[in-house]
Amino acid sequence: MAVEKARLGDLLVQQKVISQEQLRMAVEEQKRTGLKLGRVLVHNGFATEEGIAPVLAKQLNIPFINLKQFIVDPSIARKLPENLARRFRALVLEERPGKYLVGMEDPTDLFAFDEITRVLRKDIDLAVVTKTQLLQEIDRFYRKTEEISGFARELEQEIGTATVDFGALGVESGLEDAPVVKLLQSVFEDAMQVHASDVHIEPQENNLQIRFRIDGMLHLQTQADPKIASALVLRLKLMSKMDISERRLPQDGRFNLQIRQRPVDVRISTMPTQFGESVVMRLLSQSEGVLTMDKLGMPPDMLVRFRKVMDRNSSMILVTGPTGSGKTTTLYAALTEMNRLEKKVITVEDPVEYRLPGINQVQVNEKIELTFSRVLRSALRQDPDVILVGEMRDQETAMIGLRAAMTGHMVLSTLHTNDAAGTPTRLMDMGAPSYLVATSLQMVIAQRLLRKVCESCVEPYELDPHEREWLRFELGDKVDQFQYMHGPGCSHCNSTGYQGRFGVFEMLEMTAPLVVAANSQDPGEFSRLVREQMAGRTLQSHAVGHVINGRTTVAEAMRISAQLED
Repeated sequence: MAVEKARLGDLLVQQKVISQEQLRMAVEEQKRTGLKLGRVLVHNGFATEEGIAPVLAKQLNIPFINLKQFIVDPSIARKLPENLARRFRALVLEERPGKYLVGMEDPTDLFAFDEITRVLRKDIDLAVVTKTQLLQEIDRFYRKTEEISGFARELEQEIGTATVDFGALGVESGLEDAPVVKLLQSVFEDAMQVHASDVHIEPQENNLQIRFRIDGMLHLQTQADPKIASALVLRLKLMSKMDISERRLPQDGRFNLQIRQRPVDVRISTMPTQFGESVVMRLLSQSEGVLTMDKLGMPPDMLVRFRKVMDRNSSMILVTGPTGSGKTTTLYAALTEMNRLEKKVITVEDPVEYRLPGINQVQVNEKIELTFSRVLRSALRQDPDVILVGEMRDQETAMIGLRAAMTGHMVLSTLHTNDAAGTPTRLMDMGAPSYLVATSLQMVIAQRLLRKVCESCVEPYELDPHEREWLRFELGDKVDQFQYMHGPGCSHCNSTGYQGRFGVFEMLEMTAPLVVAANSQDPGEFSRLVREQMAGRTLQSHAVGHVINGRTTVAEAMRISAQLED
């Protein structure tokens, strides 16, 4: 094995993947730690998995397979049990006459080879795959769909037609093996595997449906007998310390979970409906942390302007957009960059989504009259440099925030408006004086989230007449100069054609002419100046730019355009 590793290193040097000096340093560390050479090279940043894997395949005289471009039949992949797939870092890729093709991170593992051959009861051909792609595919193929349905049936049989003491079900010892707990555990694990942002548990007349929101769209996970709904809701209420006797009023709560050694914060909301209580849970993975400013996806020139305003001692920055458009992510990224020892940062949120070290975070509680405006007034007496207000909900909160920005504080907040241009007017409609808006508000950022075309099935396609006409408003006669992409759907994207999301932005800066126009209370002049400043730099323009470079589809760009028109 040592000889093989040395040859791999020599090959990597020959292919100019690494330098001779990097190989020498990696071999020294390998002798000291006992780790594989490839892992040492990746860990030190000398090479990437994608750079090493093809060279390893060439050394072993077996194929390298890019799983992003390889369609795997889920039924074939599941022929190898999940525990072995994860243990040996292996995946059955396809069935061949009398044998299977198996992708492995480390095809030199002879013990894994023998064990996989024994379990599959056929000969196997090996291929090299990268660790990252392999683990993503394992998470996707070994979903908990069948397990969830099985636990739902088990819970249904346990409940039967008899009356069940749901209170006892929630507190008795040994509950870990109860079907309701196993069902919820499987639901959460599956939701995290597919990167769902929300879990919906909805009782209907004839069934209970569980749906996941993935990349902004709802997908049905499973359906079950409606009589298990009460047991699920009660268990979730106990976990989040809600009132289990109250079923007539909406309730909110939160609890923490450990899912595969990853801490997850769950925000839960219940609502009484015609056929029982509906539950929606927002999943916040604390291990993923907060995005940095550089990873938000803002155009470089916009990012420079954003940071320039952030460096001021006093001003107000508003981020606008509908629910689920990534406003909080943008504000948290800004807060993280502004969080320095010489600055005191206070946030007023409902609820606190991510816990940020070094920042004083306050959660609003309407039940005890701990409102945005009340906390904000108290926060100003705490000598803050930066204040984040979760949302400008009413006139009082807006007025306190604007005055705070005028008196030497940096204020960050959100507002529900369709675009950046309408935000100053919206504040005036809420009752804020025009002079206060003009002098305190320095910048407005509007944003949306667009779905990315699936990299595994992306292909060119022809525009339909409606799409062509819509693009003509942005591109004019250049429409036919570009190639447009879409995803017809594959197993990697659950046949949606999309995988993942990214942000598109527009920015309005309150320049001197805009301040004068806002103060003059001439809406027509203000709108004209805003249009001039934002020409070619609107949300729609940014989205069309991503259509041209193939990151998203015309349909996605049109979808956010429809939101703007609404």
